[in-house]
Amino acid sequence: MKNFKKLFPLLIIAVMGILTACENQEKTVLNEETVELTKNPDWAKDAVIYEVNTRQFTEEGTFEAFADHLPRLKELGVDILWFMPIHPIGEKNRKGTLGSYYSIKDYTAVNPEFGDLEAFKAVVAQAHEMGFKVILDWVANHTAFDHAWTEEHPEWYNRDENGEIISPYDWTDVADLDYENNPALWDAMIDAMKFWVVEADIDGYRCDVAGMVPVSFWERARKELDEIKPVFMLAEDEGQPELTEAAFGANYGWEVHHIFNKMAQGEKNCTDLWQYLAKDDTVFEADVFRMTFTSNHDENSWNGTVFERLGDGAKAFAVLSYTLPGFPLIYNGQEVGLNKRLAFFEKDQIDWNNGAEFTTLYTTLNTIKKENPALWNASEGGTITQIQSNKPEEILAFIREKDQNKIVVFINTSPEDQQLIPAEANVYGTYTDLFTGQEFLIDSSAAINMPAWSYLVLKPAN
Repeated sequence: MKNFKKLFPLLIIAVMGILTACENQEKTVLNEETVELTKNPDWAKDAVIYEVNTRQFTEEGTFEAFADHLPRLKELGVDILWFMPIHPIGEKNRKGTLGSYYSIKDYTAVNPEFGDLEAFKAVVAQAHEMGFKVILDWVANHTAFDHAWTEEHPEWYNRDENGEIISPYDWTDVADLDYENNPALWDAMIDAMKFWVVEADIDGYRCDVAGMVPVSFWERARKELDEIKPVFMLAEDEGQPELTEAAFGANYGWEVHHIFNKMAQGEKNCTDLWQYLAKDDTVFEADVFRMTFTSNHDENSWNGTVFERLGDGAKAFAVLSYTLPGFPLIYNGQEVGLNKRLAFFEKDQIDWNNGAEFTTLYTTLNTIKKENPALWNASEGGTITQIQSNKPEEILAFIREKDQNKIVVFINTSPEDQQLIPAEANVYGTYTDLFTGQEFLIDSSAAINMPAWSYLVLKPAN
């Protein structure tokens, strides 16, 4: 009996522990049931995304200076502001003078070059008041070599045979994280992601090299973020459908981007693009948004401006990026015809004083996108049907259609003038040219004159 008296409190504690564990387990299950993991928030269905390189955006390179551009961006018609990483940049093994934005020294702090936490919260609040959504670039695969974790948790990193922390690829300024046997790393990374949603009220993330991080990590992160608010999650990835199945509502259209470049250089044609579209339609679920683009920070800095890669076809492929299934990206400066490679590790600056024709182009494209559900994103948008013609390799001809909304698109993807004759009578009719507002007739009596790199986006006049 004496032994039982000694054991009784322990039994009570054990029983209470079991009950508590069961209660916690039930809460977890309930939470999982109450969080509906929709691929994308409703506000993303017709969204245009705009990438912000804070360092190069203004002479000051600060959030406060960037905020002065918000009215202009609102008039331009963009919806989602994607900020490249805003965190302090590592100094150890730094590349260049200022280093890479993707070498993260502290996940819950702000790069003092840009301002402080309050300054970032202020620009997010101002953007929200004006109707924008804000997402952050998140680098989960690696940190700077002088991140505190390298000293506090060296076991969280991949190492070579000598026990030295290694870099992924030739990214010698960053240290490769090891997700395999480090559940505490998962906790810390997800806590840091939740920090920005709670503290700054951001609306989601663009996740750098998402495919290099375990899918199960992203799945858990997405569920925990959605418990705070529904978030928009964009994966820098195209090769792993399981990422979008588990956690992401959007990913990159890398392959179609490369096809754009090769079409402009005469190495591919419209037939190759149709083959891609047929294949792509079988790879990803219908509710996955594919980001289409002619430039971004990587392409601009390392592979060339749109004019280097697309030449005189820069406008034509911009129109194509808006009218194919998916959602379009504008990299800052494209709306004024950015014609230089922005330095990646040094201070550089966008010249905002030129390129009115590109401002008009993108403003018009954003309006067309918003006003026509047939052009909305992924499953929210309409079907795409090829129009047979006498110029199947040179002119991309198709119909986007959803319910009563119909858009007809002709894009000359060649450097030569073409005479287009649609071979399908269902295209005949009177249209409105959405760029000029003028009436446009398609019938069997005359070919359509398509100058080199020209485009038509048409809507039935009735």
